[in-house]
Amino acid sequence: MVLSPKGLRVGARLFPCAIGRGGVRADKREGDGATPVGIHRIVGCLYRADRIARPNGWAVPIGPRDLWSDDGGDAAYNHLVRAPYAPSHEHLRRADPLYDLILITDWNYPDATPGRGSAIFMHQWRMPRYPTAGCVALRRDHLHALAAWLKPGAELVVPRTLASSR
Repeated sequence: MVLSPKGLRVGARLFPCAIGRGGVRADKREGDGATPVGIHRIVGCLYRADRIARPNGWAVPIGPRDLWSDDGGDAAYNHLVRAPYAPSHEHLRRADPLYDLILITDWNYPDATPGRGSAIFMHQWRMPRYPTAGCVALRRDHLHALAAWLKPGAELVVPRTLASSR
């Protein structure tokens, strides 16, 4: 998968997508809203079993206590954690459908550097091309098709050239 100015290219297909409101950056920092430049591997798949069917054989259900740490001062920074959890975090079990299906990338994971950015996922977009906080977001049916097709270790390439063109 290669991110381009026109969308996410997967083989001969082009999927429209959204990126971070901060554009594409080589110097990604926590809270900058940017999608990080690099070759990111897909290392996990999470889904809401109460809302959708299991998308592939390696997907793990999102539980009601599942959170993602975005606190650079915590040892669990940029990792799945469970409530109760006092440091800053994102709820993975959301009221909206954005995180009904999540493909986890290896950006700053598993050996996270504090402040370098967390929770860089592929997930459903809010609306067509509506910016994210740094993730790559796709139309629901496109995300589901990719999750069914991809295998762990698949690469998401975010070229350095996009840092100036998007």
